[in-house]
Amino acid sequence: MSVGRLLFLVSTLLLAGVAVVFVVFHAPAIGWGLPVLFGYLVVLLAGVMTPRLAMFAPTLWRMDTTLHTVALTFDDGPDPVSTREVLAILARFDARATFFVLGEKVRAQPDVLREIASAGHAIGIHGDRHDRLLSLRHPDRIVADIERARDAIAAVTGKRPSLFRPPLGHISPRTAVAAQRLGLTLVGWSVRGRDGLASTPTETVLRRVALGLRPGAIVLLHDAAERGGRLPTSVAALPSILEEAARRGLHCVVLASSSVHP
Repeated sequence: MSVGRLLFLVSTLLLAGVAVVFVVFHAPAIGWGLPVLFGYLVVLLAGVMTPRLAMFAPTLWRMDTTLHTVALTFDDGPDPVSTREVLAILARFDARATFFVLGEKVRAQPDVLREIASAGHAIGIHGDRHDRLLSLRHPDRIVADIERARDAIAAVTGKRPSLFRPPLGHISPRTAVAAQRLGLTLVGWSVRGRDGLASTPTETVLRRVALGLRPGAIVLLHDAAERGGRLPTSVAALPSILEEAARRGLHCVVLASSSVHP
């Protein structure tokens, strides 16, 4: 059982116990009942926003730490300019990566997705439109969003991806239900460069990634801006990240559900 799942169960039991006390002894809720409820809501929010807690579903956030491998993952593409720059850099270092793509961008740039696949990289689902509130939607709506993206990818590559990283990485109970219905593996990360933010300088991306660049790491980067044509900081940082990985004897490999564990 994951730490997040255990935390969820313990906090739920605590809240249930408090509720029983209120009902049986008619205790006022203002004293310490409301703080307990607030704490419970904080726990739930942490579970949604922190995928490595695996609070609501098994979530893959690192690979086998006994191997000298890391997984570079890229979100929000494909983009005809920035994704191709990332592909060129990866090819220069003979590195493989996993791209979590958006359905609407795949439909707009099918040739770029073909280039990703033909270069030997893995492809995962990142949703259809990068709906930032997807984790709050009804499971049926989440399923429909994922299916649109999956169908778009399959139409180009002939393969249906089995990996899913939700927009923003938010995993709610509803997200978990949708992923289970579709037989998808939820994917998080062990280190992120925060290169999705326009305000993050290259040096900060390098420093953040370097701190977590160790065997089994799953690194979250971006090969495209969420919206618009801005060049993500990761493009400038990627050569140095790959050089640092090589110095540490780490090989960059594709991410697969069989090679990682919760």
